[in-house]
Amino acid sequence: MYMQVEVHTDSRLHLTRAPGIRSWSLLVGILSTGLAAAYYSGDSLGWKLFYVTGCLFVAVQNLEDWEEAIFNKSTGKVVLKTYSLYRKLLTLCRAGHEQVVVLLSDIRDVNVEEEKVRYFGKGYMVVLRFATGFSHPLTQNAIMGHRSDVDAVAKLITSFLELHRPESPGDPSQSSNSEEEEENGAHS
Repeated sequence: MYMQVEVHTDSRLHLTRAPGIRSWSLLVGILSTGLAAAYYSGDSLGWKLFYVTGCLFVAVQNLEDWEEAIFNKSTGKVVLKTYSLYRKLLTLCRAGHEQVVVLLSDIRDVNVEEEKVRYFGKGYMVVLRFATGFSHPLTQNAIMGHRSDVDAVAKLITSFLELHRPESPGDPSQSSNSEEEEENGAHS
């Protein structure tokens, strides 16, 4: 699953993502290697601790981040948060998370982008496009193979932000503005 919906109301959309099964499997596999090396080696206790600590460090480094996106119409902002166990351990709990805050009015489009993942093929992620021309991914990591999950999240965000609402042809405010512009252009 790409992202899980925690809260979905008219004014608030809260999406979360935790490390996936591949990430946890890699952590267990690398840590098991360190434990096996320590258990079966005839080395001193210091070397055994080094094996386990080294493998734990590498395993935590490869663990994906916890991520969340909070779209709040009441405040007019979207908050993208990323929590990393690796950074938290390196800084001894003083840091470990990043946060990006963007105004909802700056978001112009929501797309699904394909990203090539070395050795594994293609991954997909949702990208937010802003009025300034910049873009920012919803998550830092792409998900492998489940494009339908990513498409569903993109459609959910698009409908929540009401980005692709078709303009009605009989909208009086649209027609009066264009008529006024034509008249002003003709007089100058």
